[in-house]
Amino acid sequence: MKENLHISLYQQDIAWEDPDANYRKVSDAFNSVGDSDILVVPETFTTGFGDHMARQAEPPMGPTYDFAVEMAKKHDALFVGTWTVREDDLVYNRLHLVRPDGTADTYDKGHTFRMSSEASQIARGTQRITAEWRGWHIRPAICYDLRFPKWLRNSPDFDYDLLLICANWPGSRYEAWSTLLKARAIENLSYAVGCNRTGTDSTGIPYAGCSAIVDFKGKALAELPPQDPTQPIGQSIIQATLSAAKLKTFREHWPFNLDFD
Repeated sequence: MKENLHISLYQQDIAWEDPDANYRKVSDAFNSVGDSDILVVPETFTTGFGDHMARQAEPPMGPTYDFAVEMAKKHDALFVGTWTVREDDLVYNRLHLVRPDGTADTYDKGHTFRMSSEASQIARGTQRITAEWRGWHIRPAICYDLRFPKWLRNSPDFDYDLLLICANWPGSRYEAWSTLLKARAIENLSYAVGCNRTGTDSTGIPYAGCSAIVDFKGKALAELPPQDPTQPIGQSIIQATLSAAKLKTFREHWPFNLDFD
């Protein structure tokens, strides 16, 4: 297990339904960061979260997968983001954890958002996964999943060390986003990383961002304040280093996992 894991998040103002523009944004943003082990972008980072997600779905190994591999190779990092993928007659909101060698682990969103059209056009995933990268065990999740603690529950033997969430979480509910992210870290004795978008989508919904990297005590190692979409976009990259030794020491000193329900 790598002792210090360096992670970079891009709190992206997504260009609406314009993958090429978003590829350029992401590439330019990560060109400005130093060495990272993991690069994270928001949910549906190529198009935004909207009514046409099914229409814009790609094949499993489509152009966005190619872009993700390119980014992973260029930065020698795990590239993490979601986009919609069509398999047979079903479309999934799929999170990809893409390695520099072109392989990937994938997770299909388990809780599609019933208060939007996502629930009617996107199939629900049924499997939680744990990915491994440089000795760390990672549990991926997508946006609305954050509200469901049983779905994200760690095991008493610690299935994962890092909970990683890509989101399009509206600004009107940013307090819930920030609170739930810290709660999931505390209750699972895990680091938690939440990468949210910013700006305003084509339907007028504003996003406050509030992306954060949180430790196992619920302390933010790095976070961005709420963004006002009527103002110029502020800082968009945050970074932090996760310590395997600190996580191990905390778990040994405070073995709350032994009393998990």
